[in-house]
Amino acid sequence: MSLGRMPTASDALAADARTLGKLKAQTAQNTPEGIKEAAKQFESLFMRELLKSMREATMKSGLMDSPGGDLGADLLDQQFAVQMSGQPGGLSELIAKQLSRQMGEPDAAASPPMPATPAAKATVSGSAAAAYNAQAIAPASASSNFVKRHGEAADRIAKATGLPAGFMLGQAGHETGWGKHEIKQKDGSPSFNLFGIKAGPSWTGKVAEVTTTEYTNGVAKKTVAKFRAYDSYDESFRDYARLITETPRYAQAKQQTSSPLAFASGLQRAGYATDPDYANKLSRAINTSLRLQRAQA
Repeated sequence: MSLGRMPTASDALAADARTLGKLKAQTAQNTPEGIKEAAKQFESLFMRELLKSMREATMKSGLMDSPGGDLGADLLDQQFAVQMSGQPGGLSELIAKQLSRQMGEPDAAASPPMPATPAAKATVSGSAAAAYNAQAIAPASASSNFVKRHGEAADRIAKATGLPAGFMLGQAGHETGWGKHEIKQKDGSPSFNLFGIKAGPSWTGKVAEVTTTEYTNGVAKKTVAKFRAYDSYDESFRDYARLITETPRYAQAKQQTSSPLAFASGLQRAGYATDPDYANKLSRAINTSLRLQRAQA
């Protein structure tokens, strides 16, 4: 913002209830634009306090002080703070990156974002497998649409099993890149497998074979694996819930649904996935789905 033009709404400093309310609404939408604006406002507020402290330390004499002068100085500080915020390489970029990581979304400070890549991952011992790389980048709209699309199915299974719908939606979104990289059958038809569950020797249903990446001692290796295929997404949610609630190896994880990170860590310890950073990635996705559920309620 230049000093020679009138400020716009985006130039306003989040120091009043109306601006704060608008900023809260933007951030709740979990969009890159909202995250960038929130980061800019944080930086602006920080710069405002810094300028105020500098002014008080160097310019206050006590002789010429007046309420009018203090108000003018404060308004000027606000204007300078907004002008100096949001610059490339500035504090707001670091804040935006941190907010993006916490929200489980692609880096809002990056421009343009890297395209999603369906790099796959799998689990050990033929148990539940992650179908595709959890780091595949999905736009905020993709995660929101995914939660809307599968919310009713997740709610139905949650009522029947006790597993939180938001946790199931987060894991399904994590495994499929929010629906962008679902496992397909050879003919291109959907497998409806949202959770990357492998088809072990005991599985008698349909099977989809895909190339995946397994981690052995932290080293990624390509391999062809067989995954379960279903007739509907509801069936996929039911099978996942049955796996988590009835398999002894996941007994500890299913008791930790009060915390996304604890639940995700329990799954990783039980061998759900071989990705060494699986728990962190999954917990971020669960937090994203929980936040979207609240916003859509």
